[in-house]
Amino acid sequence: MARMTRTSRDRSGRAEPSPGAEPSRGAGRFDCDVVVVGGGIVGLATAHALRAARPGLSVTVLEKESGPARHQTGRNSGVIHSGVYYRPGSLKATFAVRGAAALVKFCAEHGIPHAVPGKLIVATGPDELPRLHELAQRARRNGVPVRELGPAQIAEHEPAVRGVAALRVETTGQCDYVAVARELARLVTVRTGAEVVAVDRRVGRGVAVRTADGMVLRARAMVNCAGLHSDRVARLAGDDPGLRIVPFRGEFYRLRPERSGLVRGLVYPVPDPAFPFLGVHLTAGLDGEVHIGPNAVLALAREGYDWRTVRPRDLADALTYPGLWRMGRRHWRAGAGELRRSWSKSAFTAAVRRLLPEVTEDDLEPAPAGVRAQAVLPDGTLVDDFRIEEAPHTVHVLNAPSPAATACLPIGREVASRLLRRLDEDG
Repeated sequence: MARMTRTSRDRSGRAEPSPGAEPSRGAGRFDCDVVVVGGGIVGLATAHALRAARPGLSVTVLEKESGPARHQTGRNSGVIHSGVYYRPGSLKATFAVRGAAALVKFCAEHGIPHAVPGKLIVATGPDELPRLHELAQRARRNGVPVRELGPAQIAEHEPAVRGVAALRVETTGQCDYVAVARELARLVTVRTGAEVVAVDRRVGRGVAVRTADGMVLRARAMVNCAGLHSDRVARLAGDDPGLRIVPFRGEFYRLRPERSGLVRGLVYPVPDPAFPFLGVHLTAGLDGEVHIGPNAVLALAREGYDWRTVRPRDLADALTYPGLWRMGRRHWRAGAGELRRSWSKSAFTAAVRRLLPEVTEDDLEPAPAGVRAQAVLPDGTLVDDFRIEEAPHTVHVLNAPSPAATACLPIGREVASRLLRRLDEDG
């Protein structure tokens, strides 16, 4: 295993290189070789991959919050996706399959809580059977083994779940993504409280990044893994990403503890192929709680975890973007249903009852929400694959929603490979 730089915390909470950290090859001209913007799981995995590929490389991660994994990484259902849903040959399909295996191995090696319980994808009516069959074919093309089950077999796995057919996916797992991010952060150099506000690529042959507190970090190259703000960071660097990040809030409930026995494992509906969202699903977590959700509604801020959180700049970015209105015209029926389930607990419960008939409105308690950074094209198309773009001295990760947490290690290796090639070309 490549030797990694340990970090220690100063009083401000920033992570500083230990005395054994290697100096930048551009010492005097550059503060480090590579600066990674964003301390979520993808940014940290990228920094880890860079250091693993080139142990002498000096890499610094800049994270605007006081610690890693405060947004998408730390606000999801904790599922390690197997690669069933994604278009064969896509980055999502390839990286999810590789990433699931790599993540289970990483968790085992570092003592991080995880499990591989498998899951059911359940068709609740005959109209969903063609889509379930198509999903089975797609899974097999992606190299994911699945078994097709009838109602009696569904009951053997999940007695309280009702459906006319299901797919059993044995390779779906669970892990503590925050713990994974913390372990990755321990292995690299992270500066927290460092919000990037300016990027200048006119400095020599590298990049100068300025943070809100006035720090300027000079690097040979930059990786943009800013998640919900990745399009903005791209524009700071002078690049047009050709898309806009639109925040979709996913709202969750959990079952009251005395009703948690209704769900044994992971149960998903058959997804709507028009959306890159998986629908309201049931997740019996590693902590024993059963989480139900999420829906998908437009957030009024890029970090808007409830309806009360409104940021005028974020809202203006969304509402003035033609792609949002074109998307809305195309998918208004589905969007109206998501809004109704957000505003009405009874409507949310009714959606859950399609899978879990015994659940009642009183069984559901509010749980923390997450916000998905979904890239939308100007024509209103929801970007359905990971989007990684290159520019001078820079690699931008512009669309990395689910299953990016599952796929973080191969995404990190891919980004690292592209950046190292650029560094070698620059000399």
